[in-house]
This record gives sequence, structure tokens and C-alpha cells, in this order.
Amino acid sequence: MRIDDLDTPRNVQGSADAILETLEIFGLHWDGTVYYQSRYIDIYNDIISDLQKNKLIYPCTCSRKALTTGGREQARPDIYPGICRDRQAPPDVPHALRIKADSRIITFQDELQGLISHNLAEQDGDFIVKRKDRIIAYQFAVVIDDDLQRVNHIVRGFDLLDATPKQIYLQQLLGLSTPGYMHVPVIVDEQGYKLSKQTQATAVDLTAPHRVIFKLLGLLKQNPPVELQQAPLTDQLGWAIAHWNPDLLKHVHAVTSAPHRAV
Repeated sequence: MRIDDLDTPRNVQGSADAILETLEIFGLHWDGTVYYQSRYIDIYNDIISDLQKNKLIYPCTCSRKALTTGGREQARPDIYPGICRDRQAPPDVPHALRIKADSRIITFQDELQGLISHNLAEQDGDFIVKRKDRIIAYQFAVVIDDDLQRVNHIVRGFDLLDATPKQIYLQQLLGLSTPGYMHVPVIVDEQGYKLSKQTQATAVDLTAPHRVIFKLLGLLKQNPPVELQQAPLTDQLGWAIAHWNPDLLKHVHAVTSAPHRAV
């Protein structure tokens, strides 16, 4: 169990406890103690320092305005053009830290999405590993976390598929093993937006977890039998584990849920 709490401006007091309580209500239990990212900041910074010594990271003072040409946005503003790569940034100027992306092709076999090949330099450019506000970037922290927690299989939403080549690149630079990956469809509302607080989705119903689990199994195309609808939560989870079939999710990037409820 990992709590991503590095982005301190977005942390809400009590939210971590609420997450853990919700998981317990749904019968989802974790091994070992809870891993809080905020307790490992020194480790992240030590590794970043090593990368800096090896000249694999450089400071970047670019703002959004700096990433425009003649007042117009780039055709692909998400691709960093390397403006600061060969510059010497003054130490007292606020700056982010970017990792140098080389021209290697990152290729991996996703268990659901198939073979993925990605040219990091051309499709992303040098990406940020530490923000201007000195917060460690998600892309960097999770690579270290996965290694520290000995994660060997990652199942997550399709919306994070584009982040995976960056993380594999970091694994390769740091000499870390690469887990297996499966990116599953995300649940969206009727307008096609992922269910989240940002899209004002209502909170998951904690009063009837068995109904929520049954609905989720249906949304994920697992075809649960009707008699499972009123079964105890433990029976539902047992059935889901025994009958989980990711092949039913192939070629589906998102599934629609109504009413709008974050599940």
C-alpha cells in the first residue's frame, strides 16, 4: 500500500486515513505497513544528486511563456525542445530539474494493450524529475518506490500508459528492473471525462460495498452472474479473483458509468 503525498499543496488533511478506511470497508487489505512517499524524500534527492553528478540532469528555468515561439504555442507544447540543456542556470533562479532523454526506443509488452514502442526524445523530450517548487515529480518518485517496494507487476489505468516509457527509461538509467505492465480501461462519465474529484464526481457509496463491487465487475466486462449481486462481499471478491479475464477488456480504452460516481 502506497500513499502518494509528495504534492503537498494538494494534500488534504485526513484524506490518507479516509482512503485506508474505504479500502477496508471494501474488503481490500494490503501487505505490510503503509508506505508514505513523504518519508523517502532524502532517498529521492540522493539519487537525483547522483544523476546530476553524472550530467544526466540539468536545471531548467523555462516558463510556459518561454516555451512559445513568436507568441504562438509549439505544435506539440508537451515536447520540451531542450532550451536549457546546454545553458548554465544561475543557482539563485528558481528552476526545475530535467532528465536528458536520449534517442533510444523504449519498447515493452503491455499485457492488455500489446506491444508499445516509444521514442522518448522525439515524443516527450527532456522531462521534469523535480519541479520548480522543489517537489519531486511523480514520474521519478514512483520508479524509486517500485524498486524499494519490490513491485514486479503494475496494473493501472489506460490514462497512465503514456507515462510508462518515461518510467522505464528511468529504470534503465538507474539499473533497476522493469515490472510487467497492464493498463486497463478507465471509467468515464457520459461526457467522456474520467471519474474524479476534478470532474465533480460524487464519492463512492460506502453503505453498500457489495453493490459497488458488482457494478464494477459489470463495467469491467467480467460478466458476473446475477446471483452474485446480493452475495457477501468476500464471495464477490473471491469470484472476481477466480474468474478475472483481462482478455474481455482488450481494445477498450474507457467504459461509461452513470450516474457520475467516483468508484
